[in-house]
Amino acid sequence: MRTLGLLFLALLPLVPVNALAASASASAAPTSRFVEVQPGVKLEVLDWGGSGRPVVLLAGLGDTAHDFDSFAPKLTANYHVYGITRRGCGKSSRPSPTADNYSAERLGRDVLAVVEQLKLMRPVIVGFSFAGEELSFIGTTSPNSVAGLVYLDAAQGYAFYDPAVGDPELDYYVLRRDLEQLAAIRSMSIRDRNSLLENIAEMLPRFEKDLDSIRQLADSTPANEPAPPDTPEERVEMAIQLGEQEFGRVKCPVLAISAVPHSFGNRFKNNPSALKAAQSRDEARTSALADAFQKINPQATVLRIKDASHAIFVSNEAEVLKAMNTFIAPLPQ
Repeated sequence: MRTLGLLFLALLPLVPVNALAASASASAAPTSRFVEVQPGVKLEVLDWGGSGRPVVLLAGLGDTAHDFDSFAPKLTANYHVYGITRRGCGKSSRPSPTADNYSAERLGRDVLAVVEQLKLMRPVIVGFSFAGEELSFIGTTSPNSVAGLVYLDAAQGYAFYDPAVGDPELDYYVLRRDLEQLAAIRSMSIRDRNSLLENIAEMLPRFEKDLDSIRQLADSTPANEPAPPDTPEERVEMAIQLGEQEFGRVKCPVLAISAVPHSFGNRFKNNPSALKAAQSRDEARTSALADAFQKINPQATVLRIKDASHAIFVSNEAEVLKAMNTFIAPLPQ
């Protein structure tokens, strides 16, 4: 069954990041090593070299650090640039696809483990798309371990949650996780039982409101679009989504670069009315997300780029590089 996350992402005109990364020059190819973050779990870490403050790049859902093969070398004049491929992806270890093995906390701790083992002093962590949840975990629990965080179209519901805006995808996974715990309610302590029931009672009306958005998105998805295959990679992505958590304000300097609204390219080239409707929905949603993120994180610099793709570091590379350099330069060592 198609996940909600894929339903939402299906509406965004994604740039083929892998193909563009593969076009990077051979001279810019990174070195690769493996870092153990948990007994039996090793992550592939790429090193593009460079000098200066360490910058660590985190890829999106199901992607690898090689997606930055074209982008990363453009940062090495000012920074020492690394990339981490999260567990379950690429050449990194693939533990069994459970929510515990792929929770936002677990993935965030993996990044911190790599930073510690490589002895990176207060790096800037840059996350694309779903990596926003790792950024928010680090910025919430270990803000002093980093100099700052950069969200590349990553300030979404998996990275922060504002009840006034809501997030259909996160609401669904949190509600599903809580409902699955009902089977064990008799063995729970009174405190845990009451907490679970209160959480479900609070979430049910939120998700009822979300259903309208989900219906609109489903109606906008082409009827002939194939369902994703049942593969090990797909099961890992599902586990990552089931492991989402609610995050609020982070406690360190932040740059959030968001597409407001997204470009839809040729997706609706033969249906102008559908294009107009999709643009209207996307602009309302992305504007509300950017406003909510700025409100929750008043210390953040929020940059909105009109008609950028979700892979914003590809479609608007020059603007992203300029904004990153401006943000990073004054950060204390």
